[in-house]
Amino acid sequence: MFAQVERLPADPILGLTEAFNKDTNPNKIDLGVGVYRNAEGITPIMRAVKKAEAQLLEQETTKAYIGSHGDPLFAQHLLPLVLGANSPALDAQRATLTQAPGGTGALRLAADFIKKTAPEKKVWISNPTWPNHYAIFKAAGVEKGNYAYVDAKSNELDFPAMLADLKEIPQGDVVLLHACCHNPTGFDLDQEQWKQVAEVLQERELLPLIDFAYQGFGQGLEEDAWAVRFLAEKLPEVMITASCSKNFGLYRERTGAFIALAANREDMEKVRSQLAVVARSNYSNPPAHGSALVGIILGSQELKSLWQEEVTEMRERINNLRQEFVQALEPFGLADKFACVAQQRGMFSYSGLKPEEVEQLQKEFGIYMVKTGRMNIAGYNQDNLQYLCKAIASVCKTS
Repeated sequence: MFAQVERLPADPILGLTEAFNKDTNPNKIDLGVGVYRNAEGITPIMRAVKKAEAQLLEQETTKAYIGSHGDPLFAQHLLPLVLGANSPALDAQRATLTQAPGGTGALRLAADFIKKTAPEKKVWISNPTWPNHYAIFKAAGVEKGNYAYVDAKSNELDFPAMLADLKEIPQGDVVLLHACCHNPTGFDLDQEQWKQVAEVLQERELLPLIDFAYQGFGQGLEEDAWAVRFLAEKLPEVMITASCSKNFGLYRERTGAFIALAANREDMEKVRSQLAVVARSNYSNPPAHGSALVGIILGSQELKSLWQEEVTEMRERINNLRQEFVQALEPFGLADKFACVAQQRGMFSYSGLKPEEVEQLQKEFGIYMVKTGRMNIAGYNQDNLQYLCKAIASVCKTS
């Protein structure tokens, strides 16, 4: 059987890591894979996480399963973080959380739930989006469509085209939206634009599935949740996928959640029962370590304050790197061309670099990024920023 198995190409993002690791260029820079790195180029273990792990090691008494919905303490603290401490949806008991193996696992849980309960529904995804969105819904057998998001020629958010496309989506379908720090572009909607999106969702009875992977990396923990909370108040039904990989630094612990808001508590209980079955047939029980750490941190005022400080440090470092990148391109006359980088939010930037320029950067300078020109802002630092900008100036001059 195995002799007949077809060899497939590497994942377009993770494959970059393999190529980067093999590169012998001492000046190489990895701007591909989406993990936060500090000024030393390390993805650190957060101080709050270290303290929580010490508590967990001391207090943990069992390694038994935690159930298909996950750790109740995790849900108790994560729901208010996402929906707000004074959320009307929480007060009305119309929200449910099912822990999943990371944000990716939460998206797969959402896809399987859609396929099981509404197989005729189509999921509409922004163009462009995180490539794995397509793979997840394809694997679940959910049909996909696209709506406009960025103008490829100007490399700017094209909100009029987005709104026009949303108005043409068949009534009752699912729309995948990025709450903040849009991956891969970094272009986010403002509050007025979100209000217009909400009007279309209401008019066409579209069900939003909000990918909320970067809370705290845009403007702040509360600010980044504005759209999620606004839609939760305005619409009777909302789905949210949350990730703790970035803002808690728990990449390898695979800690995420699928949150569903129903019109009322009775409908919520129905959804919750379905999610338990979907999770059981997929991964049965989620991993416990990461969710326990999140529960400990958010349940302790001391650790929560420390964690909030660390998230602020990461966000401010990313925003500073954006500004410094544009400033470093000024001597080459490219500051205006790449001004969008300073305006975008989160870890990623749709730089505007063409595929052939990206390829040249990789071959000649050992600089790795996705061929679309998406680069991880946290992948460079003050030590290699000049090298990066000089290389970009070189390929822009020759292309």
